[in-house]
Amino acid sequence: MQQQKPNLSFWQIWNMCFGFLGIQFGFALQNGNVSRIFQTLGASVDDIPILWVAAPLTGLIVQPIIGYWSDKTWGKLGRRRPFFLYGALFTTLCLFIMPNSPTLWIAAGVLWIMDASINVTMEPFRALVGDNLNEKQRATGYSMQSFFIGVGAVVASALPWMMTNWFGVSNTAAAGEIPESVKYAFYFGGGILFIAVMWTILKTKEYSPQELAQFDNGHATDLRERAPLKTINFAKGALIFGIIGGSLLGCVMTFTLEKELYLLAGLLLSFAVVQLVAGVLQNNQQVTGGFYEVIYDVFTMPNTMRQLAVVQFFSWFSLFAMWIYTTSAVTSFHYGTTDPTSQAYNNGADWVGILFAAYNGFAALAAICIPIMVKRIGLKGAHGINLVLGAIALISFLFITDPALLWLPMVGIGFAWASILSLPYAMLSNSIPSHKMGVFMGIFNFFIVIPQLLAASILGLILRHLFENQPIYALVIGGVSFLLAAASVLRIKTTTA
Repeated sequence: MQQQKPNLSFWQIWNMCFGFLGIQFGFALQNGNVSRIFQTLGASVDDIPILWVAAPLTGLIVQPIIGYWSDKTWGKLGRRRPFFLYGALFTTLCLFIMPNSPTLWIAAGVLWIMDASINVTMEPFRALVGDNLNEKQRATGYSMQSFFIGVGAVVASALPWMMTNWFGVSNTAAAGEIPESVKYAFYFGGGILFIAVMWTILKTKEYSPQELAQFDNGHATDLRERAPLKTINFAKGALIFGIIGGSLLGCVMTFTLEKELYLLAGLLLSFAVVQLVAGVLQNNQQVTGGFYEVIYDVFTMPNTMRQLAVVQFFSWFSLFAMWIYTTSAVTSFHYGTTDPTSQAYNNGADWVGILFAAYNGFAALAAICIPIMVKRIGLKGAHGINLVLGAIALISFLFITDPALLWLPMVGIGFAWASILSLPYAMLSNSIPSHKMGVFMGIFNFFIVIPQLLAASILGLILRHLFENQPIYALVIGGVSFLLAAASVLRIKTTTA
């Protein structure tokens, strides 16, 4: 007989999600300072996007692997907590090493290791909420994660400034050296990350595989032990993606098109190769390895997950458009300059930093409101409304002329951001079996990474050819993408695993 997971107390949910505060310290310090470190060590502005490709590609590869392994792990620390521990150890070590990197390429290598380590810690955190909370409390659990993400982003982003203005640490250094304010910010952030993650490890219990089986209709065994595998026509998919990717690569090389399209062509060709390998394994009946099982799960994901993937794709395309282009949009459209050496430009860039801190702050407040919205209008209704708020916010940048008023759209962005970080995961975790929670959460990350890589590949192309290279329209495109995401929410048919 199936049992229901008991409700957890507020403080049990708090302890379970507290580690996300530390994870966000790592992400925020990375996002806010790594480009600065790269440039200090000799990278040109044109080199930085290539160096940053590490982050999305690492998540694309690492998260489904870690999810698959964590589904099959059980030891003294439990199922997910071993990954919290090892990921936190390596991330903390990288945060101490990064600002002391002697060369650009060592810094780039540390970024790869750090991003992989953060992903090792973060992916099982998503699965843990699905493991430990029942359907009614999952929205609260993921909203609590959003709260800690917002708080962590605000504090960690301000750490270098705080080191200089509160503690008198120098924010300048000799050529080729990282300022002391950045170094101390990374040291402090590394300490907070490790302490926060350890708090969750020590204060949180996990259900055993036997207990999870009782909550999951008694299905403790793997899907392949309960149902025959479907035969998937991998060769057809490989051929289609291979032709599209090869044709795009040929056009880029022949007609000297924008170099960003190399990335898109490479992604298409890589997916073709993955399908070829999976097809060979299927034909040889070698279907019990982790590689094949993950690819099989990609092609046989639940319908709710497929529908949510569309929502995630448009949502994260909007976010990356905002992250990439807000500075150039505000400085050119609201401050009237494209000269990075001018006072107006730097005033505008500084204001964007404040705006980004503001939307993370509003996201922390929104995380408190979202569970109330869910109780009143459900998961789908709440998420759709929050995405519309995000759309209105981004499009409003085109109509607000006074930069001092740009904090107003940050309210809508904050609600959208908090919702994106919580409600899709609540809907997803309600529709997948507990014994595959980790791998499906990892696969779900594909629909965060792919729009990021697509945005990096085509947004610049769209602006140059359709909008006279005016970055303000990238924000409008992001707003339209949010609207498409909101419309896609209406198509979701939630099911229970």
